[in-house]
Amino acid sequence: MAEANKTYKDIQQIRLAVNCIVFAFNGTNLEVLLRNRNFPSDKGKWSLLGGYVKYEENLDDAPTRLLFDLTGLQSVHTKQVEVFGETKRNPTGRVVSITYRGLIVKEETCSQILTGRNHLKWFTIDKLPNLIYDHKDMVISATCQLMEQVRISPIVFSLLPQKFSLPQLQRLYESILQEEIDKRNFRKKLAAMGFLIKLNEKDMSESRKGAFLYQFDREKYNRTKNFNI
Repeated sequence: MAEANKTYKDIQQIRLAVNCIVFAFNGTNLEVLLRNRNFPSDKGKWSLLGGYVKYEENLDDAPTRLLFDLTGLQSVHTKQVEVFGETKRNPTGRVVSITYRGLIVKEETCSQILTGRNHLKWFTIDKLPNLIYDHKDMVISATCQLMEQVRISPIVFSLLPQKFSLPQLQRLYESILQEEIDKRNFRKKLAAMGFLIKLNEKDMSESRKGAFLYQFDREKYNRTKNFNI
């Protein structure tokens, strides 16, 4: 009877949070951006970037706000991944967290923005430190989603600079898919889809001969929607 007299607000005490799995490519490996926490309960522990959703904000606006507050980065495209709602996942109370994946280009300007902000550091996905709560499961979930989508959509180009070489593109695919790719077949598939523009420029950083640079032609891809790696 006492339960019936309680309002919904009294009974439902669930907090809503978002956690962001921010991926970048360092030229060789896929990396995730982590934060060394300075909260009393988790001081010195590593976690994903995240926080609570404000009462007055739309859910999909929360990761954009949090990423700007924590990193200074603006206009990071995010995509919802999964809901984590185990009753005891957070020792501070009942917290449901929705994860979002973000893809950024790791360039010098990006590194400068992140340096020294909120104890942030990049880790390769195969050498993650111990993470709080279920954050490792969140990284695994987002990585699996990324592995599926890079085969059927051009989201991989969100991790590359505007100009890139084919060896660089192949290394990125291999780091995401966690497998070696046959060079000849890979380039044959890219040529068949026809959305890469070959430039009259070379990347001379890895060999004396150099590797031609390319650009992704999004307009051509949008006309064909043909993508299958």
